[in-house]
Parts: sequence; C-alpha cells; structure tokens
Amino acid sequence: MKDTALNLRRQGFSIGKIERRLEIPRSTLSGWFKNIKLTSRQKRKLLANQKNALVKARKKAILWHNEQREKRLQEAKNAALKILKNIDINNQNILEVALAFLYLGEGVKRSLETAIGNSDPLILKFFLTIMRKVYKLDIKKIRCELNLRADQDPKKMKKFWAKILKLPLSNFKYVSIDKRTTGSKTYPYYKGVCYIRCGNVAIQRKLVYLGNLFCQKITEKNMGS
Repeated sequence: MKDTALNLRRQGFSIGKIERRLEIPRSTLSGWFKNIKLTSRQKRKLLANQKNALVKARKKAILWHNEQREKRLQEAKNAALKILKNIDINNQNILEVALAFLYLGEGVKRSLETAIGNSDPLILKFFLTIMRKVYKLDIKKIRCELNLRADQDPKKMKKFWAKILKLPLSNFKYVSIDKRTTGSKTYPYYKGVCYIRCGNVAIQRKLVYLGNLFCQKITEKNMGS
C-alpha cells in the first residue's frame, strides 16, 4: 500500500486525492512523502488542481446555501398560510385592525388628511382595497402624487402606477423630481414613491387611535402594566 501511495505521489497526485483513493490517514501519508520532491511541472499541476477543486467546492457551497434558503422560505410561507387559514379575511374588524397597523407604520400622520406613500405597489393596493371595502372610498376623491428620481419619465411612471393601482390617469396630478439623484442611474424595478391622498382626516384619526389602543390593550393584558 505504501509503494502504491509513493508511486501516486511521484506522478503528481495530491495528498488529498491519494488519501481518498487509498483510505490512508493524511498524517501517515505526510510522513511517507516528506522526502519526495516534486518537479516544477508537478507543482504547477497540483496548484491548478487545487484551484479547480476550490472553485467546484465554492459552487457546491453556493448551491447548498441556495437550497437551504429556499427550504427556509418555503417553511416560512407554509407557516404563514397556516395562520391565514384561521383568519376570516372578510371580517371588517380584522381588516380595519390590519389597515390601522399599516397606517401606523406607513401612513401620513402630520397633516389633516388620510394618506399613505410607498414604493411597493402591493402596500398601496392593500390600502386602496380596504379603504374601498370598509370606508366606501370614492375614487374621484383620490389624489395621487409621485416622487421620482431625475432619470425617470413622469409620463411613463404615471401610466405604470395608474395601471397597477387600477386608478384613472387623471388622478395623478403632481410629480416631484429629486434633483439630488441627477447623474445616477435608477434600477429598473424602482418606480418611485407614490402617495395616495384621500382627504377625510376622520379616517386617519380613527386608524391611528385603533392601532395605538390595540397595542396598548395587548401590552397591558400580557405585561401587567
């Protein structure tokens, strides 16, 4: 077995490859090979093999991490779906509480109107859906504003938001351009920030109170404060 190992080493095989092939401990092989001198060509070949092995190992590691990430994402999605099955999404109280929490985080609270701004169309579609379903929002009273970067076309962005939010193009009145972004390129997925203004400060006040009082009630009940 030793002669075989020595012969493989003299041919330029790496210690790791010999270890795997002959199933001999690396420590034993290192002792056997200490007096073997490899040629420059063999050393270059070993270095090239090591680099190739490293590249392959990194690719495998990336694939493994991606697979694990997808697995964790699917587990999270399944857990979320399980919770949703136990919620009546047609219950108006649940919808109002959900909207109240969204408004606490994203809604306009310093002006006398009910308004929200976001770059995520899903957030705004959710807002509009609940406002229509619960508060019977009149589309004609909605005013939409866009905050865009310097290289974005206002007409194209108006059409994008009007289509995705299913609102008339005439609802989009005002566009502001951030001049600080002049000269920098905008990522294709970013469509600016869209503000939806609905007037009616009474809804804003109700949502803010609902969100805050719900938080207060839960914390007092569970923390004993």
